[in-house]
Amino acid sequence: MHAPSRSLRLLACAATLACGTMAAHAQTARTNADTGNSFIPATQQGYIGLNAGQSKYDLRNGTSLFNFDDSDTGWKLYTGGYFHPNFGVEFGYLNFGKASRLGGDTKAQGLNFSLVGRAPIGDQFDVFGKLGTTYGRTRTSGNPGFGVATGKDDGFGLSYGAGVRWAFNPQWAAVLEWERHRLHFADGKSDVDMTTIGVQYRY
Repeated sequence: MHAPSRSLRLLACAATLACGTMAAHAQTARTNADTGNSFIPATQQGYIGLNAGQSKYDLRNGTSLFNFDDSDTGWKLYTGGYFHPNFGVEFGYLNFGKASRLGGDTKAQGLNFSLVGRAPIGDQFDVFGKLGTTYGRTRTSGNPGFGVATGKDDGFGLSYGAGVRWAFNPQWAAVLEWERHRLHFADGKSDVDMTTIGVQYRY
């Protein structure tokens, strides 16, 4: 009688251990689903995003009498991930549109790398800030001799920005963001600002 009783106890222990293992596995699966993977090594909670809005160039108009328009439609495509619940990295391509001056156009685009810090506000909202660098390429055309150089230039410059994010479901979020990028132009370094709204998909 002792043998069957001990067998039953062993069976009960084995069943308990199996249930505990399955529960731990299920919890791990839920955690992985919550954190997600990322294309960027050593990060989780990966996301991709597309934003569009208005760009504004801080450029000199020289002494010309030509029309001057320093704003246009800008957009960016980016991806990111987090190595800490509040800190991550982001990579993106930006197109700043063009400004009109000197009877020609000034165009800029760039590749950005930024460190991202975020702070939650409730369950669905968070605010974030960015600090990084943008490798920009610019081209300025127009009539020479009016106090502003024309031609191409490129180089790295400081970038920073801030915004707010609203996660309206577990995968999708709306983003409002302002950012500033220091770019190299033929007549020197100048800032280009972008204020955009867009969507992020968390994969």
